[in-house]
Amino acid sequence: MFDSVTATALSSALDGLALRQRTIANNIANVNTPDYHAKRVAFEDALAASVAAGDGQATPTTATSLEPTNTNGNNVNLDTETLSNIDTVLRYQFASQAANHQFSFMRAALRTN
Repeated sequence: MFDSVTATALSSALDGLALRQRTIANNIANVNTPDYHAKRVAFEDALAASVAAGDGQATPTTATSLEPTNTNGNNVNLDTETLSNIDTVLRYQFASQAANHQFSFMRAALRTN
């Protein structure tokens, strides 16, 4: 059960979302830092391909944003980061609830035996 594609995919999703959350926080912390370029975390396409292949394991990647910069060379957009943060929090809550259900099913199965 712990090695199921679903459990592995949920774990990978939670790892990717946690990294995205930390990256967003770092971007926001550097909103006024001259020449700082925002970072973006991607893992969804790799995770989808991995699940389709029957594995569920995906490693998130971090890349520098190619958004245009402002006059001080910084390209952090607080509105974009805020919306991305909200989206990430909601996705994390959904994935953690799904993982919790996986463990609830396992606990129930162990109790009945």
